[in-house]
This record gives sequence, C-alpha cells and structure tokens, in this order.
Amino acid sequence: MWLWIPFTIFAAFMQSWRNAFQKQLSQDVNTTGVTLARFIYAGPLAALYVLALYAWQPVAMPHLSGLFWVYIVLASVAQIFATSLMVMLFRLRNYAIGVGLAKSEAVMAAILGALFFGAPLSALAWMGVFIGGLAIWLMSNPESFRDISLSTVVTGLGSGLCFALTVLWVREASLLLELPFPYSAAWVLVAVITTQTIILISWLLMKDKQTLVALWKRPKLTLTISLFSCLGSLGWFTAMSLQTAAMVKTLGQIEVLFTLMISVVWFREKLKPKDKIGLALIVIGAIFVMLA
Repeated sequence: MWLWIPFTIFAAFMQSWRNAFQKQLSQDVNTTGVTLARFIYAGPLAALYVLALYAWQPVAMPHLSGLFWVYIVLASVAQIFATSLMVMLFRLRNYAIGVGLAKSEAVMAAILGALFFGAPLSALAWMGVFIGGLAIWLMSNPESFRDISLSTVVTGLGSGLCFALTVLWVREASLLLELPFPYSAAWVLVAVITTQTIILISWLLMKDKQTLVALWKRPKLTLTISLFSCLGSLGWFTAMSLQTAAMVKTLGQIEVLFTLMISVVWFREKLKPKDKIGLALIVIGAIFVMLA
C-alpha cells in the first residue's frame, strides 16, 4: 500500500530535471518543439521497459478496448496542451513561479476526481490537498498582485487543469487493463507516449518542418529531455495505478522543492522567505496525505 510513495517521489525528482532541461531548450526552440522533445525518444525507452518486464515475469497480454483508447487519446492531448502551456510559462515568469502556477493540478485533480471520477478523499487527505495548494499559491505569488499578469494566471491555471485531466484519464486507462502491478502502468505509458509522438510529428510535418530540424541539431539535449520525461512518466503512471490521482499529485508537490534547488543552483534565482514557508507547508500537506 506504500509503494506509490517512492514512485511519486522518484517521478517528482525526474520531472523537476526534465522541466529544467526544457527551459534550457526553450531558449532556442519554439513551444511545440520543446513539447515534442519530451516524447520523441521516450517511446522506444518505454517499449524497452515493457519488454524487460515480460522477460522478467511474463503475464497475460492486455485487452486494449475502445474505451481504453478514448482515455489514452484524451490523456495524450491534455498532456500536450499542459506541457505547451508550461513552456509558455517559462517565458512569462521565472522558472520557479512558472512551475508553481502549473502545480495547481493537485487541487484540480482532487475536485474533478471527487465530482466526476468516483475518487472521493478522506477529510485528512482533503486537508493535505488544500495545505499543498496554499503552499503553491504562496510560493507562486509575487510581492504585489499588480505584478501578476492575466496571461500568467490563465496560462498557469490552464496548464494545471490539463495536467489534472491527464492524470485522471491515465488512471482510468490503467484500471481498465486489469493487469498486475506494474504492467498496467507500463502499457499505458507506451500507449500515451506513442500517441503523443505521432500527433506532434504529424503536426510539425504539415506546419513547421524547421522545428524538427532544430531538434535534430540538438540531439543530446533532446534525448536528455526524453529520458527524464520517460522516467518521470513511469513513476507517475505507476503511482497512479496504485493510488488516486489527487493523493499522488499532492505528494508530488515535493517536486517544487527539487525545482527550487535547481532554480537556485543552476539558474541563479534567489530563494525568498515565503518560499521557505511554502516548502514547510508542502511537507505538512504531504505528511497529511501519506497518513490518510
């Protein structure tokens, strides 16, 4: 029952580095290209993971129903939009604030999950979710409300909503397969990444071939982003096959700790007193969720 916790922490760590590398790539490549970098090499890596699982211990092959593919396509498109909006945030605010605004996904996942996905939470879990949400709001807020542009708010909330829908649909797809842990998450991972890669490459071949050329000229950074993205998604999808999306994403807010460390050490951005308070609240919220 506790396995979802290490997988979530692993996913948060991998995702924080993936976001950092995406921010670096966004200086030279447009939003769609940076989004594609997340998936373009991740598909083969995910397929190798599935092959390794079956070589280790064979189980039944999954039945991929029509409803399964509906969830996969919805999750794939939602994650593409979420990632694109995240990349746009990098250009609107600094690195830590951009990620912080998008982390509204945990609260959104909890509310949407309870209302539409049959995933109610206990009172203790709700406390953890909202404490975590308060922490993210505190850390994302500038000194003055006048410093927040409408575009930043809309983009951040839009990214959070799309990420929340992604995790909810991923969990539904994983539950449909009725495979043992961790096989269902592995199959969903391959299906989602493959679908996203096909969608984005097809779009760029029709509309913007130069972006594909730009990624081809940056093979190391693109491969690094795909690798960290695949590892992060592996952690998220596995954790969500074991626990509700809201619980996973609330604990996953520990990513903000890793993000701030990267922001301070790598991007030379200063850590403010309110960031320390926010980190303390994130830890408290995570403890509530784990106890729940």
